[in-house]
Amino acid sequence: MTSNPSVLFVCVHNAGRSQMAAGFLRHLAGDRIEVRSAGSAPAESINPTAVEAMREVGIDITDQAPKILTSDAVEASDVVVTMGCGDACPIFPGKRYEDWALNDPAGKGIDDVRPIRDEIRSRIEKLISELDA
Repeated sequence: MTSNPSVLFVCVHNAGRSQMAAGFLRHLAGDRIEVRSAGSAPAESINPTAVEAMREVGIDITDQAPKILTSDAVEASDVVVTMGCGDACPIFPGKRYEDWALNDPAGKGIDDVRPIRDEIRSRIEKLISELDA
């Protein structure tokens, strides 16, 4: 592990919620916090509506790709934030786990994805303040 805290965002497809969360954390925390994201059953590509919603707030996540969740990624992270992945996320002692109940943006239009994006941003800002403390 690095001297900076590390956060892993996990959702089923690693195409929407977890990618938006990772994008916000990278953007708002810079290199103060190491960021990872993964999915228990990764999609082929990032949800284009999630990309559009993030672009609206000046964050480009088009260089990211869905990744498979591994035990190594969980073990290397200080905080694991799950977003609807159920029991697929391995549990390691000494890790901080949070489960964020967020609607899945899959199949939704931009008007429905914006509130999800904004809720994620709010939670990321709180997480950053806790990790910076």
